[in-house]
Amino acid sequence: MNTPATIDLARLSAMDLAHAAHVLKGVRDATLSGQPPRLLPRPVIGDSWRRMILGGVDPDRDFRSRLLSDEELEERRRASPLREILPVLRDGLVSVADAAQHIMAVSDADGRVLWREGSAAVLRKADSLGFEPGADWGENVVGTNGIGTSLVVRRPVQVFSAEHFVRTHHPWTCTGAPLTDPRDGRLLGVVDISGPLQTIHPATLALVDAVAKLGEARLRERHVAVLDRLRAVAAPVLARLNGRALAVDVHGWTAAVTGMPPADRLTLPKSFGAGRAWLPSLGPCLVEPLPGGWLLRPEDPGDVPRPVAATRLVLDVSSPRRWTLSVLGGAHDWTHELSPRHAELLYLLCTYRTGRTASGLAEDMFGDPARTVTVRAELSRVRRYLGGLLAHRPYRFHEDVDVDVIMPERPADLLPHSMAPAVRAARQRMIL
Repeated sequence: MNTPATIDLARLSAMDLAHAAHVLKGVRDATLSGQPPRLLPRPVIGDSWRRMILGGVDPDRDFRSRLLSDEELEERRRASPLREILPVLRDGLVSVADAAQHIMAVSDADGRVLWREGSAAVLRKADSLGFEPGADWGENVVGTNGIGTSLVVRRPVQVFSAEHFVRTHHPWTCTGAPLTDPRDGRLLGVVDISGPLQTIHPATLALVDAVAKLGEARLRERHVAVLDRLRAVAAPVLARLNGRALAVDVHGWTAAVTGMPPADRLTLPKSFGAGRAWLPSLGPCLVEPLPGGWLLRPEDPGDVPRPVAATRLVLDVSSPRRWTLSVLGGAHDWTHELSPRHAELLYLLCTYRTGRTASGLAEDMFGDPARTVTVRAELSRVRRYLGGLLAHRPYRFHEDVDVDVIMPERPADLLPHSMAPAVRAARQRMIL
């Protein structure tokens, strides 16, 4: 029996749009009824639909959570780093959106719509869908959509007509791209272009992604300026010191260093302040405040930090959007919040306790054993905070350390952003 072909959104958008929407509706209806569809949904859409089915989202009911009050909305706007790059997002998208009968919306990392601009006629249509400032457009609330699904998978997503899980959103098309903080990789929100389904264009995905990257570049420029100011303050201080010392900003990025090899960034504990502290990469340190950062003076005279002593590692991937690694049983217990890529790699290493080569991990991650450069680079970053707890040739956790993994209750919540073949297979095994 031949496997059905996967939907090609570019070909669909070139069809008569009413026919394209009808094709997608047939795929959705067959999927929801458990029947084999003539065409398969795109992987990002199919994965989202499975999450919605398992999560109990009603495909026929337009559920809306409570709007934020005006005060709550303004507080979130003031607190969001995205307000700094609104001019970049507006310049790149609002004029295009208005001309193409779209609107631009910017959400925070919770899926709450913070700002919305564009065509007045489309804004009125968006109001009828509950797509308004203060609304919650998280995937678990309103189903598959450009904001909520992009937040889950952490990459640009275009959703057309009946690719939306909830039926009342079928007259709509939306394209969202995530925005991350270049200082710490934290997910800040999504920029989205939405409008009536007649306005679909496959190039919209590339446009929104490019504008999101411009916004992140502006945040990166501002971070560099902050480091430059810290460097100007720290340089004369370091010049007067003997021994090892370095100045870092509040996110751990190095501005200046003396007496030791430079490192781009250090992992700082969440509760961090002046006095004595212990860091995974440096050991015991004296910490003094600087304007915009910290002066760190390692107390250990050795040039190379000693491996962290520990008896237990706990990888927590139970949350769909936040993952941590805790190192326990040594002189100092600590917990490190993981990036999406590091969460994937460490989860895979937990499933291969005897070790995995770089080519094996590349196949697990990308389906391509030749992509070893990316794997080695990421694991080199992991070793900065795990030290001797992570061995290599092959990559594996130290044999004397117990490793526990806290898994999610639902298979769909296992690293839902991940398209790694090995992670997708693990989700399927959990279902079975």
